Amino acid sequence: MKKNILIGLSLLTLSIGYVEASRLATKEIAGLRTKIQLDDKLHPVKSKKQFVKIALLLDTSNSMDGLINQAKSQLWDIVNEFSYAKCGNGSTPELQIALYEYGNDDLTAQEGYIRQVLPFSNDLDEISEKLFSLTTNGGEEYCGAVINTSLKQLDWGKNPDDLKLVFIAGNEPFTQGRTNYKDAVLQAKEKDVVINTIFCGNYAQGISTKWKDGAQLSGGDYMAIDHNAEQIYVATPYDKIIIELNSKLNNTYVAYGATGTTRLDKQRLQDNNAYEMEAEVAVSRAVSKSSKLYKNSSWDLVDAVEEDAVAIEEIAPEALPAPLKGKSKKEIKAYVSQKKSERAKIQAEIQKTNAKREAYLAQHQKENTKGELENALLKAIKKQAAKKELNWK
Repeated sequence: MKKNILIGLSLLTLSIGYVEASRLATKEIAGLRTKIQLDDKLHPVKSKKQFVKIALLLDTSNSMDGLINQAKSQLWDIVNEFSYAKCGNGSTPELQIALYEYGNDDLTAQEGYIRQVLPFSNDLDEISEKLFSLTTNGGEEYCGAVINTSLKQLDWGKNPDDLKLVFIAGNEPFTQGRTNYKDAVLQAKEKDVVINTIFCGNYAQGISTKWKDGAQLSGGDYMAIDHNAEQIYVATPYDKIIIELNSKLNNTYVAYGATGTTRLDKQRLQDNNAYEMEAEVAVSRAVSKSSKLYKNSSWDLVDAVEEDAVAIEEIAPEALPAPLKGKSKKEIKAYVSQKKSERAKIQAEIQKTNAKREAYLAQHQKENTKGELENALLKAIKKQAAKKELNWK
């Protein structure tokens, strides 16, 4: 009997001790969790990647041919400027561009004459292709509606370090349409998206038609441009060299997969589109292709291997291009490595030659040869980027 009582007391003691230990452990864990939450608030962990997300909302009504042409011809200069941008930690930001058109009678009235041409993308060939697909016609320009649509449809993300910008360009009153522009802009501000407005016409007229008000409500910039102004290009002795290097650069791409050949054709088509605008536009595109911003891991085996998007051992034989069919894994790796080395050398040569070109332009241009749209975009971007610890030093 006594023995049973002693055993019972021992078990009771152990039980009480276990409960007390559990209580203390729970309290300690809760305290640790509170400390971690407090530390997170006081010292938030920065995302490894910092994105610059830019949505271009372009009026494609009848009078906007000049604006679209400026967007086509000045895209590459804007991208090239971003190759010099640095995050607070010294890394290069990830640039993503989305594209909308509005005010075109070819678009459906039910959608407010608005169309998402491209969601956020870092595929520069695709961005170029979509810009060159735009045509003008019409119409009814609803600024509030297209801003509201871009806020709802695009993946803006929740990283507070990202720079999120909308640039809306047009030449009709900002107040048109049933969606109040003030509601749309204030909604953007809640999402940490800055609205910048570009009025295509007289500066004072843009103010009187509320384009300036639309920008200021979210802390953005208001600008007015001559959308019909033709950009002044200065030919240099280095243009032909860079274009020839670009042809060599194209030969380093190893198309693979179901879309590889199509994407390789698209790359060369966009080269041609740039060249047809102006030879200097083709030069600017070639410089963009020599930067870290030009990535094609979805179809180019060199980029895919470098970015760990695919392993050569896992590629099906039918997904390989003709020069690699029937080759061993070792031979494929050697081929890809050789193309990577060739590309790096050509890209470095383009950058080196472009530095000489830039020096030549600085000496010989008599006036600012940057385009109207390019100037407006870069001025606002650099000003607002400083708030996110992005700089161009």
